[in-house]
Amino acid sequence: MGSAPIGILGGTFDPVHHGHLRIAQEALEQCGLARICFVPSGTPPHRTAPCASAQARWEMVRLAIAGHPEFQVDVREVFRSDPCYTVDTLTSLRAELGLAQPLCLILGGDAFLQLHTWHDWRQLFALAHIVVLQRAGGQPLGNAMAQADAALQAEYRARLAPGALALHEAPAGRIFVADMPALDISATDIRRRCAEKKSLRSLVPDAVVHYIHTHSLYRPC
Repeated sequence: MGSAPIGILGGTFDPVHHGHLRIAQEALEQCGLARICFVPSGTPPHRTAPCASAQARWEMVRLAIAGHPEFQVDVREVFRSDPCYTVDTLTSLRAELGLAQPLCLILGGDAFLQLHTWHDWRQLFALAHIVVLQRAGGQPLGNAMAQADAALQAEYRARLAPGALALHEAPAGRIFVADMPALDISATDIRRRCAEKKSLRSLVPDAVVHYIHTHSLYRPC
């Protein structure tokens, strides 16, 4: 068996919350990952600009993962002003970590179903495995794929791994579907609660709550 894979979890993290930490922990344990690398986006191409600055979102992630030795934050996207494409980030990581190190790009099911709309999306499979976290109690990914883009369906069928061990045996190219507990936490709701001056306890790590209040974030966006 090869090296333990490194997980890559990107997002705006606007703000980071317990749902993100649980996603990372589930991926770490179910896939036997060596560590999880959180990559806060700078200028995301698929959505409107984040409410908080790139530096604030990076600092909140840093605070949230303190005390989690298997988690780290990567700032390569944070201060870029041009659109941050995942394929470029993975290319950069691959250049640093070498061709043999397995990498796992961690995505939610909804994001995976839109993968064919991403910039140079097929190249992602040459750079990393893709771990898809499907929500417990929701529609299984295999069923949802019946309505997906035909090219994405073909990649899914060809690359689907029977188990997490496949992620350790090659540096890239497989798709593995893992189960994620249903967590009713969203950054949108957290920003709304901030604007309404409601408590964020149990939704966001205490250090991040303190940072949000100290810097008067999300009031209103």
